[in-house]
Amino acid sequence: MSDSSSVGGTNVDGESPQLEPTVETDEATITDDAELERTLGLTGGLAIGIGTMIGAGIFVFPGLAAGQAGPAAAGSFAIGALVALLVALPTSELATAMPKSGGGYYYISRGLGTLAGTVVGLSLWFGLVFATAFYLVGFGYYAVDTLAELGVAVGDGLVIPLALLFGAGFTVLNVTGTENAAKLQNGIVALLLSILVVFLGYGGLDAMGLIGDPSAPEQFAPFGTMPILTTAALVFTSYLGFAQVATVAGEMKDPGRNLPLAMVGSVLIVGVLYVATIFVATSAFGSERLAEFGETAMVEVGRHYLGAAGAVAIVFGGLLATMSSANASILSTSRAIYAVSKDALLPRRASHINLRYGTPHVALGMAGGPILVLVATGRVELLAEVASFLHLVMYGLICVALLVLRRDEPEWYDPDFRVPGYPVVPILGALASFAMIGFMQRASQLLGVGIMLATAGWYAYYARDVTLRGALQ
Repeated sequence: MSDSSSVGGTNVDGESPQLEPTVETDEATITDDAELERTLGLTGGLAIGIGTMIGAGIFVFPGLAAGQAGPAAAGSFAIGALVALLVALPTSELATAMPKSGGGYYYISRGLGTLAGTVVGLSLWFGLVFATAFYLVGFGYYAVDTLAELGVAVGDGLVIPLALLFGAGFTVLNVTGTENAAKLQNGIVALLLSILVVFLGYGGLDAMGLIGDPSAPEQFAPFGTMPILTTAALVFTSYLGFAQVATVAGEMKDPGRNLPLAMVGSVLIVGVLYVATIFVATSAFGSERLAEFGETAMVEVGRHYLGAAGAVAIVFGGLLATMSSANASILSTSRAIYAVSKDALLPRRASHINLRYGTPHVALGMAGGPILVLVATGRVELLAEVASFLHLVMYGLICVALLVLRRDEPEWYDPDFRVPGYPVVPILGALASFAMIGFMQRASQLLGVGIMLATAGWYAYYARDVTLRGALQ
């Protein structure tokens, strides 16, 4: 199954990519020193996708997005969902051909070679670290708000310490096993969805004038069409979760069926919730008032519809959502580092698996450490968009990798799921991903390019002689 002619070479430490010993069975992904058990079903996959996505889109962005695009911010979220779907389909095909922990990095390194793989693999590590720091600081704000709603005023000084404490806690939780982390994830997502369905259901009926006082209609796109696109680029961070499902493909039961369903399903569910949220929020206050409320605008929307109970429900929901996004991202970050290190693009020590718990503990430390450092600085809004930038580069390249692999059709390439509408879907997915980057702030673009150049430099220094193209373990 391994096309070993195109794999090999060594990095500066004299380590070469680990190939032969990985065996994929229906129960586990087995390597020579440990095994990742296949414990995740469709529900688990959906929970990772929805749980990673549902944080910022509902609880942080509505105020910011409505301020930039008015009620048409609903269109921005819809555009984001469309781009995510165009990428989710090619990602599903690649994931069923290569159900490995490591996701996008793995497909790109095998389809486009070592340089592209190194840049994407290491950028993904940085991107996820940035995104997780953003989620954890959001969590800190919601935690302080929760205490305030309960009548305990502690002030914003506690935001960062709380974020640090929980960041460390999630890292430890993930070391003790994926199943523990997944159980927490499923519980949080179930609770969160029930809060949102009640809130959006009531708010939707009210917004349509079926209950309560009718609200004054507002012009749909008060600022024209351009802000709809720049806002789509800003809020795209809210869709980064769907591809996380692919990073745990090696731990999924029946990946041929469950992976595409989990990925496409989570994008559709979350997209509908986002669009409904903007509709309900702009009906409550109009976009100018929403923008004034800023990051925690949804708390005020909850208060508007359901009084103090609504505010408490949203604050609690925001707490759960930012918690779940952070937890799922720490899990994915460590899996990305694990995959890159197994291919000898980082020192081999990073892919050691903890024999007691069966999890990559060194990689988890390399995920959790930098996240806590960034959280301590507190400057995370810019980081959220840079995380989007780095992910969009990866999404575009995933679509390109699919086109290359389909063109070459190597012997080992045998996906259980094939993209409908090939080649139009992956071509559109690549173009849409790269176009989205054009609508970002200049600072995010420069920082993103800087990180990619730094990772290319690391490749030239450390892993120039490693070849991975076409190599399936």
